[in-house]
Amino acid sequence: MHDRERRAEAREPAQLFLALLDRCLVDASLAFRRGLDVTVAGRRDLPPGVVVDVRDARVFQRALALGNLGFGEAYMDGDFVVEQGTLADLLTVLLRNRLDERLRSHPRLALRVLALRARNRLRQLHTNVRRHYDQGEDLFESFLDRSMTYSCGYAKTPHDTSEELQQNKLERICCKLRLGPGRRLLDIGCGFGGLLIHAAASYGISGVGITNSRSHAARGRANAERAGVADRVEIRLGDFSTITEPFDRIVSVGMLEHVPRRLHASYFQCLARCLAPGGVGLVHAIGCNAPNNDHDPFIQTYVFPGSNQPRLSEIASGLERNRLPVLDVENIVRHYGFTVRRWLERFQENAGRLDPVKYDARFRRMWEYYLSCGIAAAAVSDAAVYQVLFTNDPTIDLPLARV
Repeated sequence: MHDRERRAEAREPAQLFLALLDRCLVDASLAFRRGLDVTVAGRRDLPPGVVVDVRDARVFQRALALGNLGFGEAYMDGDFVVEQGTLADLLTVLLRNRLDERLRSHPRLALRVLALRARNRLRQLHTNVRRHYDQGEDLFESFLDRSMTYSCGYAKTPHDTSEELQQNKLERICCKLRLGPGRRLLDIGCGFGGLLIHAAASYGISGVGITNSRSHAARGRANAERAGVADRVEIRLGDFSTITEPFDRIVSVGMLEHVPRRLHASYFQCLARCLAPGGVGLVHAIGCNAPNNDHDPFIQTYVFPGSNQPRLSEIASGLERNRLPVLDVENIVRHYGFTVRRWLERFQENAGRLDPVKYDARFRRMWEYYLSCGIAAAAVSDAAVYQVLFTNDPTIDLPLARV
């Protein structure tokens, strides 16, 4: 291929990508700087809130061919940086404007995009191989709160810290479950034991936590010891299929989305099997609030391979089939945005202290992209974070107002 042809082929994806944005951004504009050249795409009557400095023009081809996976990998490889605004701002604009959906109303543009994707498949231009990173506790210590709670918090004010967000969440869950002295609580997927420890220290319960991570179990036991509740909190290594004893209360936070769908029936059967008569339980899970549960290829490849986001109908159906009537449903997805923003801020502050061999610059950009995706998804996507309260006794006395 001659140099002129190569340059022409390189220009085509850039022109196509910018034309796509020009047609499909209906409420914003974005600016792309390539050397001294600046191109504004979208609503030209609005000033661009984000300016992207393009370091390698292949970003356009990668984004068109592979969507969020290609765009994320381009960021990981330094193909672009955000010069004005933030990465989360950029992703929010792109996600809010539903480019693939709007593309359908521009058939000629859609055909050009499809043709480019087809050529990329034929040429096997995408050579990514999944890299399994050893994500140790040092990574999570770099951005989580002191309790190491890795799930959506609850914001009472937009300025709440990570610690406040998580304590608010733990307190609300305890109140929803109406915990108190003498109650026995099962936490399925207990992580480092933060919820159990809070419930034991603040509400006088005893409980058992289940985790399939040896390191989480060991650290959870140490945390319970330090908090002075080790005599009432037991952390077990295992999974939900091993639990048979009864509990007054059951909670599962951030667990269901990592349970393969083939095991959903067993999961809900465990809830029914282990909930004592007159008991109450709560499932907290990242969910899907749409007819189609489309998995994000970037998250599946680099962060949570095999994860899924259950629809509310799936959770309700699993409970109903096991005679566990639903008492209350709350979608706290907007609080996830505040939570992940605090995680990103803390990660950016501490990333330089991570082992540069174990967590190289590409990994750190990957993690930054992942957290920025979470902020955007919480604000403008069809994602959800469900808290579903249930019982096995529809005659139990209920408060007149939800927590």
